[in-house]
Amino acid sequence: MQVDVLLGLQWGDEGKGKVVDVLTPRYDIITRFQGGPNAGHTLEFNNRKHILHNIPSGIFREGTLNLITNGVVLDPIVFKREIDAVEAIGIDLTKNLWISRRAHLIIPTHRILDAASEAAKGTSKIGSTLKGIGPTYMDKTGRNGLRVGDLDLDFKGKYEALKAKHQELLKMYDFEYDFSEEEQFFEGVEAIRKFKRVDTEYELHRFREEGKAILAEGAQGTLLDIDFGSYPFVTSSNTICAGACTGMGLAPTAIGEVYGIFKAYCTRVGSGPFPTELEDEEGKKLREIGREFGATTGRPRRCGWLDLVALKYSLMLNGVTQLIMTKTDVLDNFDSIRVATAYSINSELTDQMPYDLDAEVSPVYTELPGWKKDLTGVRSRDHFPTELNDYIRFLEKELKTPVRFVSVGPDREQIIEI
Repeated sequence: MQVDVLLGLQWGDEGKGKVVDVLTPRYDIITRFQGGPNAGHTLEFNNRKHILHNIPSGIFREGTLNLITNGVVLDPIVFKREIDAVEAIGIDLTKNLWISRRAHLIIPTHRILDAASEAAKGTSKIGSTLKGIGPTYMDKTGRNGLRVGDLDLDFKGKYEALKAKHQELLKMYDFEYDFSEEEQFFEGVEAIRKFKRVDTEYELHRFREEGKAILAEGAQGTLLDIDFGSYPFVTSSNTICAGACTGMGLAPTAIGEVYGIFKAYCTRVGSGPFPTELEDEEGKKLREIGREFGATTGRPRRCGWLDLVALKYSLMLNGVTQLIMTKTDVLDNFDSIRVATAYSINSELTDQMPYDLDAEVSPVYTELPGWKKDLTGVRSRDHFPTELNDYIRFLEKELKTPVRFVSVGPDREQIIEI
């Protein structure tokens, strides 16, 4: 049985958590394969909003096993807060959540290093979420990391050694800090001990042989990939489909369907290039209607029109087989909708992503009529306005990939399969 992958095609915040929640009944197992608490996957149902950072978004569906795999960096403090919040509504996570022994742990000094490094950059800040993600992945690649499997070894000794190393690094910065979170960290570590800790690569191999249906849930978005994103304004992991293989211990031949999620427009949090950004009333309108504020940081998101140059790039990198368009209803009140189909760089047109996206990149737009209809109550494509159907057909022709789902609101009932 092959493993399907679901990932974001833009700069994150595309609505992955909600879609995973909707798709979960079709799968036996949901995994998170990279990233950490810098992700904020929002799910809304039964008039309640739930935001997950470490835990896979299939956790609210009974009978589904959820795995935090080796590519994830896990913060025990955030993890404990999450499990406490979920258990408060009557869900016992110990029954359907397993954690990879190979997943790396974020310790308090990782977060301090993150904040010190970002502060030292001054006006050149990359827009870090300050969750300690970058320093943790640096320790991972530097072969100094602390892993979940170390809980069964000399954990305290390994922790103190890593903390001492960080204290030496912090001497390079003029940055005040304390260790006030250390007690919470060890409380989080004890919370992790309650969960089944396994070699998820072997378990996934076994599940595949048993014919179990598996969905891998990505975090952040393709354009934040450490190798192929808008470097250096990127995250510290591989957010593309290839990252699912290394993040779970699967061969490339194990990958089946690749679901690519994109908003009907574009957003970005923090610093970095954004060719179609709208810094006018239209951008403000998108932000207000779409409630575009980071689920993890609360920061207002930058907003702009849909960028097909970037989207085609993401499709190419990921081998996307099916598209999912979210937040379509946010465009309900626009008379016309613009879509960037090319870039003009030094008066030359291109449909390829340039190496330096910070260069003088001007988007070339195609304008389409808006549908001017409230979509939030629509539950079938039969009731889509003609202009929306035309918009979808235009995208499918340009992207050469079918749009399989359209979201018209935040609730799990507002995703329409077409």
